[in-house]
This record gives sequence, structure tokens and C-alpha cells, in this order.
Amino acid sequence: MSGHSKWANIKIRKGAQDAKRGKLFTKAAKELMLAAKLGGGDPAANSRLKQAIAYAKSINLPKDKIDTAIKKGTGELQGDTIEEIMYEGYAPGGVAVLVEVATDNKNRTVAEIRHIFSKRGGNLGESGSVAWMFDRMGVFAFSKETYTEDQLMEAALEAGADDVVDEGEVFEMRCAFDAFGAVQQALDTAELTYLDAKVAMIPKNTVPVDAEAGRKILGLLDAIEDNDDVQNVYDNSDLPDELMAEMDG
Repeated sequence: MSGHSKWANIKIRKGAQDAKRGKLFTKAAKELMLAAKLGGGDPAANSRLKQAIAYAKSINLPKDKIDTAIKKGTGELQGDTIEEIMYEGYAPGGVAVLVEVATDNKNRTVAEIRHIFSKRGGNLGESGSVAWMFDRMGVFAFSKETYTEDQLMEAALEAGADDVVDEGEVFEMRCAFDAFGAVQQALDTAELTYLDAKVAMIPKNTVPVDAEAGRKILGLLDAIEDNDDVQNVYDNSDLPDELMAEMDG
């Protein structure tokens, strides 16, 4: 099962974080600020902000906190200057890792991320060292209980998406990054219900690892995700079924 491109694996790791509601709220607020800063405060004209609001609501971030974060992003309210940075590195087994952060102190954050990589048997690389192994894409997850693959392929063609991929528990409809907003609008107009919609870094190829390396990789990724400044983590590992079964159990 491949790293963060796999829905089940995402949900397993995310489940561990859901108990940390305050941390989730902080990350959601940062994404709202970044989205508003980069694309303006109108979700109708800013697909990233529209999705950030939907996510914030899904974790029950209070409306006043949503509004405040957006206003800080647009400069209507004063707030910390948040920067969006991508760090690149390697996990055990030669697995590539991308770390998206939103920080008000990049010197502190890079030191913390470098320490986590080093402590967990990985290493932080130079800018451009692994990003080329991934494509930035729009990803929509659909329940297999609701739609067949054929139904989604037809919908993907009509909406302008590129592909539908079987990811175990769900089907993922994928599209080019630049087409994300248009595809989302087309799916909404067609009244198709997706479980999740986001822009993600999808690995072009995956690296098979054994269970021992897989445990080390997951330990590293979990430690990175636990950092307050980290928004998203992506990797190109292909974890063995025995490890996935162990995690499910």
C-alpha cells in the first residue's frame, strides 16, 4: 500500500491526530490564512479557500475563528506573517518525503524538521532533491458504496479530470492542479458527493519497502506530522500488506 497516496493509510495516521483537536484547529486556521493571503477572501473566486473552509467546518472549527483567520490572511486584521515552505528529504529505505509547513519562524521550523529527520534515520535534503518525483494534483475521494468505477470515469471525462484510481477503500478521481477549481465546480454542479477534495502531491512511482523499514518510515512521518508547523506530509513508500494489516489490528 503506497504511502500518503493511500486513503486507508491517511485515515490511520489522521485518526491518531484527531484526538489533538487544538492542533487540528491551529493547522486549519493557518491554511485559511494562507489561502486568503494568496487568493483573496472570497471562496467563490478562491477554490483553495473554499476547500479550507469546508475542512475547517468538518472539524468543527468555530465560525468566528474561521472568519478571523480569513481576515488575518487578507490583512483586514493584524496577525503573524505566515510563510508556506516545502521541505524535502529521505526516510529510511530511500523513500522520498515532502513536508509542507506554514510557519511564522522558518529558522525554528527548519531546525525542528532537520532534527526529526536525523533522529528517525532520515535526512533533510536540498530544495529540488525529491520534489520532481511527485506531481501536484487535485484529488477527490469517493465511496465505493456510492459509485462504481465506470460511473466515476464517465463523470471524470465530463468534469475534465484525468483519471480514476482504485485506492483500496475508495476511488480517487485525480486532475491537474490548475484544473482543480473547475473540476470541483463541475462535480458540485453534477451533484456528485465526494468524501474529500484536496490538492496533494502524488508520487510518480513508489518504492517498495519491507515491514521493518516501513515501521521506521511511519515513525518518522508520524513525528513530522506531530510538529505544530507541519500542514501536510507526502511520501512515495509502498508499504507491505503485512504492515498494513498490523496497523489495522
